[in-house]
Amino acid sequence: MDKNTITGLLLLALVFFGFMWLSPKDDGSADTAKQEQQSSSRDTAAATTEPLSATEREWLVKNIAENGVATRQPDSTYIYTLDNKEMNLSVAGDSIWGTVNVDGVKVPWQEMQGAPKTVTVQQQAKAIETVRNASVSIGKYGKFAQFLYGEDEKVTLENDVLALQISSKSGSITRAELKNYTTEYSKDENAKSAPRKVVLFEGKSNSLEFMIPTAQPVSTSELYFTPTLVNDSTVMMTVSPAEGAWWGIEYTLPRGENYVVKMRIVQHGMAAVAQSNNRSMAVNWRQDVCRQEKGRMFEERNSGLYYKPAGGGVDNLSESSDDSEEKQAKLRWIGFKNQFFSSVLVSDRPFNTADLSSKVLKGSDYLKTLDAQAVVNDYDWNADVPASFSLFLGPNLYPLLDSLDDSMVADEDLELTKLIPLGWNIFRWINTLVIIPLFNFFGSFGWNYGIIILLLTIFIKLVLFPLTYKSYKSQAKMRILAPDIKAINEKYPGNENAMTRQQKTMALYSKAGASPFSGCLPMLLQMPILFAMFSFFPSCIELRGESFLWAADLSAPDAIISWSAHIPIVSEYFGNHISLFCLLMTATNIIYTYLNMQNSAGSMPGMKWMMYLMPVFFMIFFNNYAAGLSYYYFLSLLITICQTYAFRFFIKEEDVRKAMAENSKKPKKKSGFMARLEEMQRQQQQMLKEQQKRNNNSKGRH
Repeated sequence: MDKNTITGLLLLALVFFGFMWLSPKDDGSADTAKQEQQSSSRDTAAATTEPLSATEREWLVKNIAENGVATRQPDSTYIYTLDNKEMNLSVAGDSIWGTVNVDGVKVPWQEMQGAPKTVTVQQQAKAIETVRNASVSIGKYGKFAQFLYGEDEKVTLENDVLALQISSKSGSITRAELKNYTTEYSKDENAKSAPRKVVLFEGKSNSLEFMIPTAQPVSTSELYFTPTLVNDSTVMMTVSPAEGAWWGIEYTLPRGENYVVKMRIVQHGMAAVAQSNNRSMAVNWRQDVCRQEKGRMFEERNSGLYYKPAGGGVDNLSESSDDSEEKQAKLRWIGFKNQFFSSVLVSDRPFNTADLSSKVLKGSDYLKTLDAQAVVNDYDWNADVPASFSLFLGPNLYPLLDSLDDSMVADEDLELTKLIPLGWNIFRWINTLVIIPLFNFFGSFGWNYGIIILLLTIFIKLVLFPLTYKSYKSQAKMRILAPDIKAINEKYPGNENAMTRQQKTMALYSKAGASPFSGCLPMLLQMPILFAMFSFFPSCIELRGESFLWAADLSAPDAIISWSAHIPIVSEYFGNHISLFCLLMTATNIIYTYLNMQNSAGSMPGMKWMMYLMPVFFMIFFNNYAAGLSYYYFLSLLITICQTYAFRFFIKEEDVRKAMAENSKKPKKKSGFMARLEEMQRQQQQMLKEQQKRNNNSKGRH
């Protein structure tokens, strides 16, 4: 760099710093002035609220006089006062006085009539706007308008199994906790945290409101109630719209192990206050069903809105997709259910109509939004208790629901047990009449539920043992007869000899005392039990959280290998884990299939591969199911395999041959069925011969 360049840069720097030194310093006054200007503009804008017109003032006086609290004066006149969080205004005749609360400042009524003296223009404008809005609210809510503001106070009712939180805002239950159950769901699956109690709903996830049937129905969700603790089991939430008149909701939670909350609509002196001919009360109930279990798929599949028409059976909205129905028939109860817990509202008088809806929620802590808008008729303003309800908040435990069926409503079976999915009728009968009583009997001894499932499986196998034994003997006879049947098929080949083959084969079965259908009968009898168990175990709340061996929860999959990555198709159908009991079930199923193929007299080559593929399909299907279900099927198959080896040891083919030979010597008396079957075969054979003869004659003419 040369000298001239350096000199030029120094001069340039000197000019720059000189300019900065000579420029006027910015002390922020410009910004301050700008902010003051903006503030002034805002204040001016805020102060542009128009004062109350004569019509609005007249309307305000009328509303306060009609809906305020009346105080009798010595001269027999009345002063009417409306006192709430926002204002304290009184009227007498055409006069108005009092204050309006604006951000903690009480603005006197006279300060809103002209230029303000003790408050700012902005406070005056806000006060006028508050009064204008309040006048509209008074016109809408009438004497209940004074309860639109207040402090939200929480009251707790509690017994041995249930803890409720009731809010003075809306006067409804805002939290329901089940003390004896813990939630299995966690946002972070890897996080280790202390067990949390099952909370059916909390805060805004549940809303149960009553529409007070005044001339213009008032929603209880918008009112602030006064709580009164009657005793340690009962609390009343009331509003008093006039002197000597009140309306409220009474909650009673009995002591002990009781999951039913009694709710009564209570009132006094309301006929004159309401001045309404409305005789129906709307009940609006909405709930976002909380997740409680680890696996979302099954919990979502078994959650939904259930209801029972009066004099009819229990029905429900779709559990797999969004659904809605308008019911014009009377409903006995409406229930919001998830996999193991339910909230059920039972009306002492049936709901007359109801609009029901269910919406699936994806990717959240909630499963579905369930909504019911129902109506109760025959509301009597002169009655102390115009309506009453029972609210069940508890587990889907069969003995518990069964005991409530007859006790909640006299002379009527509520069928609350239908909240538990126990399969179609025949499978449900097996579960309710056999499986559940046995399960509860074994459970009464306090044993581990893995042992109870083992005992239950052994009991079922013992009951079916005679049929299983008969089936194995029949299979042994069919194996012995297999060469003879093959010889018959070779001697009478072709379709034209089909009837002859069938007759000879049936004659062989009859002579040997064997039947190809005898082996199918035990399987047909076992199938309903297998399907019943398929419904029982995933819905059995007793297994929830119960561990056995490596399974931490018998009501959930016993994953030994898990992964977080989403694999298309695999994650949707198989899951992101491998269940050990499901693997054991698959292995025993393959072994059983192998043994069964050996015992069969013969089978088509293609069927063998199909038979071996079935256990694989079952593994894919059952991997996401409850560990208790896979464990039961594993035990059932294992016992069956042991029985097969035992039968092979005790049932010798030589003995079976001798028995068949002895049976063949006995005179055979045809049953009516066999006689009819042979006659049908003879007729079919004759028709076939005639058809063949006609075909031959036709060919000869050509």
